[in-house]
Amino acid sequence: MLLGLSDIARLVSLTPDRFRRRAIVSKLQYYLPLFGSSHNFLRLLKRSSHLLSSDIDKLVKPNVAFLRECGLGDCDIAKLCIREPRMLITNPERVRAMVARAERLGVPRGSGMLRQALQAVAFLSEEKVAAKLDYLKNTFRWSDAQVSIAVRKYPGVLRKSKGPLKRRSEFLCSKVGLEPMYIAHRSEILSYSMEGRLRPRYYVIKFLKQNGLLDRDLSLYSAVKMTEKVFVEKLICPHKEAAPHLAEDYAAACKGEVPTNFRFT
Repeated sequence: MLLGLSDIARLVSLTPDRFRRRAIVSKLQYYLPLFGSSHNFLRLLKRSSHLLSSDIDKLVKPNVAFLRECGLGDCDIAKLCIREPRMLITNPERVRAMVARAERLGVPRGSGMLRQALQAVAFLSEEKVAAKLDYLKNTFRWSDAQVSIAVRKYPGVLRKSKGPLKRRSEFLCSKVGLEPMYIAHRSEILSYSMEGRLRPRYYVIKFLKQNGLLDRDLSLYSAVKMTEKVFVEKLICPHKEAAPHLAEDYAAACKGEVPTNFRFT
């Protein structure tokens, strides 16, 4: 894999002190195939220029080998390290401890959720992880078993800050009326934007149900998982005649301008 002229210029600007050293050639020969593209590599380098000064044989290669043993492919490793660039260049024992921490959360090696779990807990202490779990339990009224289910299904919930989590809890539990167990088993719903996805789609579903325009019992979870194109095609477009303002009201809701009631006329 070769670097283009623009890539080389970018590389020089990011690491001017390293570019003239001979070791950079062998390091590029290792990193570029690992990250799949010069674009990915330069993104990572922008976040951590220490990649080119770290010992590949003592740090990077052992960490990559271990992550592969844990079931992560090179694409997953690239995504993980773009998010957490220190992962590759930290002490291999610390990386093993991070994986062990993810396993204690119920996300084992080989799990499709391992990358997300590592992104969530990589450089957090046990105390901070415990504090996050306690906050989730209190906010969503989850038991120990339920918070474990939620984290296994969506480890990224541990990266969410308190404010957004509290707003989602108030909306999903108080407004929508979802039960704690239901949310725990579908914790991915917490990854969606309140303003851009959860609230507008809730109003659309509520409007359609109240006016007899839904011929099936569609859940909010199923609706928010749809792509924007599919949602509009299935739930907005078929009702142009019965509810001519639905598209307009939905667009307003997505901008935060939620009408008191969606309109028929």
